[in-house]
Amino acid sequence: MNKLNVALIFGGKSGEHEVSLLSTASIYKHINKEKYNVFTIGITKDGKWMYYEGTEENIRNGKWVNLANLNVEINLVPMGNKEVGLLFEDGHIEKLDVLFPVLHGPYGEDGTIQGLFEISQIPYVGCGVLASSVGMDKLICKKVFTQLGLPQVNYTDTNRWVFNKESEKELDSIEDELNYPIFVKPANLGSSVGISKANDRKELLEGINEALKYDSRIVLEQGIDAREIEVAVLGNEDVKASIAGEIKPAKDFYDYEDKYINGTSTYEIPANIDSKSMEDIRNMAVKAFKGIDGKGLSRVDFFIDKKSGEIFINEINTLPGFTNISMYPKMWEATGLDYADLIDKLIDLALDSRK
Repeated sequence: MNKLNVALIFGGKSGEHEVSLLSTASIYKHINKEKYNVFTIGITKDGKWMYYEGTEENIRNGKWVNLANLNVEINLVPMGNKEVGLLFEDGHIEKLDVLFPVLHGPYGEDGTIQGLFEISQIPYVGCGVLASSVGMDKLICKKVFTQLGLPQVNYTDTNRWVFNKESEKELDSIEDELNYPIFVKPANLGSSVGISKANDRKELLEGINEALKYDSRIVLEQGIDAREIEVAVLGNEDVKASIAGEIKPAKDFYDYEDKYINGTSTYEIPANIDSKSMEDIRNMAVKAFKGIDGKGLSRVDFFIDKKSGEIFINEINTLPGFTNISMYPKMWEATGLDYADLIDKLIDLALDSRK
């Protein structure tokens, strides 16, 4: 059987560049190289595309930038007589059967690069343009969830132009709508980058200023004393949800440092919740995924209020972390689908979506 040519595309311009390197190194290590010819295409922090051929360790530590082969031409846009694929120095072209983006955050998870993939007409892993852009934008996604009838904590929003013009008035308005603690989040980012928890007006101002470094639009959410529950979803038309897992943050919330650096938070899979809550959460995860027209994969995050037991959907991540400690593959592993088979399934779904 001929091997499929699969290109892992990693790095990128977003604040989650380093997360992408960790996820890609893990996928590269576990992908079945007897089934696939694996090509690796890195995108630098300033947006340069480079072909890299080497070890996963040099992907992980960022040294791939200095080891990239700049003589290999990457062409994903059909132009004139040029074939789409990788043009090597000896003149031969490697056509790509599947593109596997491992790009988190803006320019990778927000529909922009998915638009390029659509133009290339090469099947690709994950959600399409619409689902990616909606899933990435926390504010728009919340509005879609409202239309779907999915329960959420109270929230409001602001933006750079309004806040810079009349910050005191905006702070008053936020305090009128929400009680402390308040979570402050950039509208378009993931992996908890730029997110903070404000317990008073001073911290709220600091949190908004920090979030504005990453995006011009800010989401503010009512903080509740809650358990953090996550579910992995997989599929195109026939969508399945994994068993749910619970994050037990070492700090006030599960932040970037804990997700990808020190790993001091713990998790429990399956989550210690009653069977009805487990079923409700899995069903809501599938509903949210289908509601944004998701394809391939996503991780859907929930809160369970510790006092009332109410379940609230938090957000959907259309290209979740894929490191060896990431919840998405861990939850599928606990459900009966191991890491390598999960990669196979995602590639199959990418091919199926183009039929």
